[in-house]
Amino acid sequence: MTKVLVIGLDCATPQHIFGEYLQYLPNIKKFLDQGIYAKMRSSDPPITIPAWLVMATSRNPGSLGFYGFRHRKNNSYSDIWIANSLKVKKPAVWDILSDYGKKCCIIGFPPSYPPKPLNGYLITDFITPGPENEYTYPPELKRELQEHFGDYIFDVEFRTDEKKKLSENLYKMVENHFEVTKYMIKNKPWDLFWFVEIGTDRMNHGFWHFADKNHRKFQKDSEFEDFIKEFYIYLDKEIGELLKLVDKQTIVLLVSDHGAKAMKGCFCVNDWLIQNNYLSLNSKPSPGTRLEDADINWSKTKAWGWGGYYARIFFNVKGREKSGIIDIKDFEKERNILIEKIKNIKDPSKHPMKNKIYKIEDLFPEQKGNPPDLMVYFDDLSWRSAGTIGYDSLYLEENDTGPDEAVHDYFGIFAMYDPSKKIGKNISEINILDISPTILNLFGLPIPKDMEGKTIKLEE
Repeated sequence: MTKVLVIGLDCATPQHIFGEYLQYLPNIKKFLDQGIYAKMRSSDPPITIPAWLVMATSRNPGSLGFYGFRHRKNNSYSDIWIANSLKVKKPAVWDILSDYGKKCCIIGFPPSYPPKPLNGYLITDFITPGPENEYTYPPELKRELQEHFGDYIFDVEFRTDEKKKLSENLYKMVENHFEVTKYMIKNKPWDLFWFVEIGTDRMNHGFWHFADKNHRKFQKDSEFEDFIKEFYIYLDKEIGELLKLVDKQTIVLLVSDHGAKAMKGCFCVNDWLIQNNYLSLNSKPSPGTRLEDADINWSKTKAWGWGGYYARIFFNVKGREKSGIIDIKDFEKERNILIEKIKNIKDPSKHPMKNKIYKIEDLFPEQKGNPPDLMVYFDDLSWRSAGTIGYDSLYLEENDTGPDEAVHDYFGIFAMYDPSKKIGKNISEINILDISPTILNLFGLPIPKDMEGKTIKLEE
């Protein structure tokens, strides 16, 4: 009877896990020495939501209608909806396994709030507003967990300069998560157990500049210089405890949704659009003004953008937007002109940025929801996109929504380990779409035809 345990470390990076810190991680090293492993290409965009969802469904973001944490509603200028489980219309791998009678236990998977039924147990993820809300399936599991562990800790405030407090809160949260996970592994029946730890993401965004000697804010001999390494060592010990709880019939996967690298700064996409006569204002805003709070003249606006680890740019199209001014017949021409202008953006030192600009239909054959017209990775993701406006410069040294020292990178990690085999093979590179077909194959189940990934096999 096959069982599968998936350990998800949000934002865990191949350069750390497979490289710099591997010698300190004996339990993770076991995956590499005895199983198979590879860098894993994330989704576009390579961010937590939609990346985990892409992994669980083997469908691209356009098919899912998920392009990030927030989305436009009905082509509105201001109405948005926040990613949540009720918007997920494609079956996750545990939904398919549930239909086959397999028991599934899912913990911390984004987005899984609010909790939806499955054949098994579920604890929701970091988007959960707080422990006062319903966050388990079945609902009575919440009381059981509270009796043993108190309130479940969903997240920490990681965009902060109070690094000592953040470090303490991270350890507290991760300890809580692993204690609950070990309890569930030991006390609940399961065939698939999938646990996602968000703490690795918060660690990277909060402490990357202390560990990366090439980061512009690196401080030699800081008290946090070894924090990321020490945190991985702690995680490795906890992973070792999980491995002790499973038998030799359990195949174990270790995965992350995307990687990370140093943040060079924030590029003010909307201020740039203002300077280039795409976004029109009736009055000058103060620095850091959110677009929804600005006095925008939509009757003279051609395009505007959203901030984040990548930029989403929307055009103001007649018949689509309420005050659209671009005729649909001119849309493609206008879009191509803007692409060329973005390609020519330079960094503060007047060097060309390695900007990657995508038309949404070039990435995704199907584009559900309200997709952006363009997706932009500034300097190949090294610069965040600042959606706020009113700055004197187009370049911000700090993130406009709070301290953040890392951006996302394209490659996360994948490792798969069967205790009954000794393989030890680097299979070079896989895609995030491949995980769910692989899990179904491990159970000997058919793979739905509309899944986009391929099966990875535990072979020498």
